[in-house]
Amino acid sequence: MKYFLIIVLFILIGCSDRIAEKHIKSYEKHYNLIIGAEKRATPAAHKVLKSTRHMSLDREVIRGGCWDYLDRAWTRAGYPYNKRHKIYSKSKNGPYAPTYLLQPGDWVYHINHSYHGIEHSGMFIDWVDKKRKIGLMLSYAGEKRSEPARYKRYDLSSVYSVMRAVE
Repeated sequence: MKYFLIIVLFILIGCSDRIAEKHIKSYEKHYNLIIGAEKRATPAAHKVLKSTRHMSLDREVIRGGCWDYLDRAWTRAGYPYNKRHKIYSKSKNGPYAPTYLLQPGDWVYHINHSYHGIEHSGMFIDWVDKKRKIGLMLSYAGEKRSEPARYKRYDLSSVYSVMRAVE
């Protein structure tokens, strides 16, 4: 029912442009993983996941890049810098974090193999294919684009830093 209401809401507010349609399809496609991750998350991670989901569904655009977006979301959820714990931190050249380390709601820094091999950060949602290290992330492009964050699959074979919300 919630799923249906979200789609109706997007239609009613005039989401006919290409970006909005892509955003809706991304959310629809991964809805079960997104909600499942929220249900399994620690209480702190649940707050952060919920905050970022609402920002994404509201199509909120933050001035800046991926770090600025997640920093705003985490702070709104009650987890400013002093309530974030780095649980893994290495060079961007490795060694890289093992898959078992990642949990829903983690702020993950990784090499974006699908976009020029640049460093990128996003919110880990869940594994799409753990064996192949393909994870679902909430990703914010930034780069002066007026696009909201979206749920997208990433190759997470090169995760070099992981941060977690703590009480």
